[in-house]
Amino acid sequence: MEKTDQEKSPIEYLKSVDTPTISNAIEMLKLRPRSDGFTPLQVRCLFPEMGVLCGYAVTAQVETVTLGAKAEEERFVELFEAVEKSPKPAVIAFQEIGGNTDCAVHSGEVMATIFSRLGGIGLVSDCAVRDIPEVRAMGFHYFARGVAASHASFRIVRVGVPVQICGMAIQPQDILHGDQNGLIQIPAEALKGLPAAVDAIRTSERRLMDFTKNADFTASQLRGRFLH
Repeated sequence: MEKTDQEKSPIEYLKSVDTPTISNAIEMLKLRPRSDGFTPLQVRCLFPEMGVLCGYAVTAQVETVTLGAKAEEERFVELFEAVEKSPKPAVIAFQEIGGNTDCAVHSGEVMATIFSRLGGIGLVSDCAVRDIPEVRAMGFHYFARGVAASHASFRIVRVGVPVQICGMAIQPQDILHGDQNGLIQIPAEALKGLPAAVDAIRTSERRLMDFTKNADFTASQLRGRFLH
């Protein structure tokens, strides 16, 4: 028997709703400015056929092509341990702090495999990723600006710190939600009110779209209806 919305865990419920509807519901709850909490068009869902990504953020600042300090194995282990200890499912979020973001590649098949084994379901990057066929085959989500072939001198700088992905602020353990429409951050204080807000959004949109299907529909009939 299928679970009701009330019986689902927060993540199960959120995965059953598309990202624009969740975004509209957060707007209805008036918990933040409408211009906050989502990534711009540069961050793309690379595997839209996988459906909704929803999980808890594991954050890190990384540096890829700047000729700075050497990569340290301990920082990588620290990151992997953070994924292991994170609430599940985990979504890894990388912010590039190096000087050439257009040449920075943040994940490939090896990293995605390790993340998957430790409970990660996807990676969010403000730069590029690679090994597209292999990572797609393992069912691991990628949200990034694009793809490139070389990981250059990739190193982990800091783990478990606030990051920004093309302007969207993410704290460790924030809930991230994304699909082929884009990626958003869900405020923790929104969780309780989201189901009712989602229902209200869906009802309002369905009523308006049904109204436009009337045989005598005209644009002027939307006065007093479109923004109500």
